[in-house]
Amino acid sequence: MNKKLLSLYSLKFNPFSPEIPTAALWVAPPLENFCWRIEQQVGEGGFALALGDPGTGKSAALRLLAARLGQLRDVSVGVLTRPQANLADFYRELGELFQVPLSPHNRWASAKVLREKWHNHIETSLYRPVLLIDEAQEMNPIVLCELRLLSSADLDSRSILTVILAGDGRLAAKLECPELSPLASRIRCRLRAEALPPQQLLACLTHLLKSAGNPKLMSAQLLQTLCEHAAGNLRLLMNLANDLLAAACQQEREVIDEKLYFEVFTPDPKPAKKP
Repeated sequence: MNKKLLSLYSLKFNPFSPEIPTAALWVAPPLENFCWRIEQQVGEGGFALALGDPGTGKSAALRLLAARLGQLRDVSVGVLTRPQANLADFYRELGELFQVPLSPHNRWASAKVLREKWHNHIETSLYRPVLLIDEAQEMNPIVLCELRLLSSADLDSRSILTVILAGDGRLAAKLECPELSPLASRIRCRLRAEALPPQQLLACLTHLLKSAGNPKLMSAQLLQTLCEHAAGNLRLLMNLANDLLAAACQQEREVIDEKLYFEVFTPDPKPAKKP
């Protein structure tokens, strides 16, 4: 976000950008409950799942969760960045995340080293290591099965890793496959990110504007209009608001209101065809 836009509207940051500070994220009650449950579960390990359509806030939920878990003493949090990787690359990334030397082509030795690392962490703290995986619908079923086996100990009576999977409907369909049913049965906590009603979208916008330092950036009528036309989708809402903010900055408007909304989003009438 350029300095002109920041100074023109007295903003600390762009409230509609995906890169807003984690502390400024709006937390809906279901997400608050999910984060609290994960904070309790991280002492026992196991799997958790966040499902939802694109743009409903799953990635933001993982950002918030990573920040909260990072505040807990002795919690080791890793974020898998390549969920689509094959088994060898999966082990390579785990080795980098948890700072252990692995031999990806020797799965037995790699699993042994990882599990020893996690066991040592558990013995010196009250928490299990945590692995966050966004876009988990892209994961190979073989990798998901390997992750399940890696995280279990003592004849499957103990979990030595906490894993949070986030994905869209394709992940839910994938977990229904027979080969992944053992993993699906181990999911202890679930978050369902759904389309939000206009009232909650309005609460989100109001929170973001206040956090950015200018709660009166947009008129009340415009906020209501945006929430009614966002189809309950947070990402679509942010994109609409960001387009208006950019247009207002370009025209150097002092007020961002419904008039600008209709100017930006109302299509130009097509010229009449000549007879």
